[in-house]
Amino acid sequence: MLIEIIAEAWVALKRNITRSLLTMLGIVWGIATVTLLIAYGSSFRSILVHGFDAFGKSVVICWPQQTSEQPGGQRAGKKVVLEQSDLDMVKATAPLVKHVCLETVRRPGIAYGDRMVGTAPVRGVCPEYGEMRNEVPSEGRWINAEDEMERRRVIFLGGRLKEQLFSGRPAVGETVQVSGVRFTVIGVMARKIQLSNYFSSDDDSSWIPYSAAGDLWNTRYAAVMVFEPIAPQFEKKAMAQVLAAVATRQNFSPTDP
Repeated sequence: MLIEIIAEAWVALKRNITRSLLTMLGIVWGIATVTLLIAYGSSFRSILVHGFDAFGKSVVICWPQQTSEQPGGQRAGKKVVLEQSDLDMVKATAPLVKHVCLETVRRPGIAYGDRMVGTAPVRGVCPEYGEMRNEVPSEGRWINAEDEMERRRVIFLGGRLKEQLFSGRPAVGETVQVSGVRFTVIGVMARKIQLSNYFSSDDDSSWIPYSAAGDLWNTRYAAVMVFEPIAPQFEKKAMAQVLAAVATRQNFSPTDP
């Protein structure tokens, strides 16, 4: 019986060979298309996740603003700035915050020999910033606690910035000049796909200890405050704690939008 069925099918295929070939081609093409779409979707999702993770998982950036409410008879429109006292208050009163850091930024120009990159951001940060923002070294190391404590003039370069200054030559251990001040390169960031940024892309940036930035410009008022909650699910509650801490120190309402 099975042999007869196969024989009849073979005769039918031979009789309508063009139609049979087109049918088989359609089936193969359909399977291939579905497979490619699934693979493309999975790869695209992976790239998106990787790109957002490159910025840092659950990292929150706090910007200076001004008040809109009038607590305690004060006028609305009071400037809310970010300084060391705010950082200390957050560390003391926000238990859902894992890491918090002030960040200051300028574009004073970075020079190596006869090469000069005048638009590269120089960002003064704390040691914990590297973990929060996923700044992974491809060479050397990131800024550490001793660098910050001793106001060391050390600098960590973004991958593209390193190429602009050094081309293919090793950078770690070399000396660059920032506003005419000598800084030793301690590390270079691995190039990364980044789908969001602020101030500039990480590939084009450089980082120095916050304390060392204070030797170059006035760092009393930070450009932003960066923090990471103890876990992603606590992000909103951590944000409320940070706002409450800053509001308490600067005497404005923590409900002020």
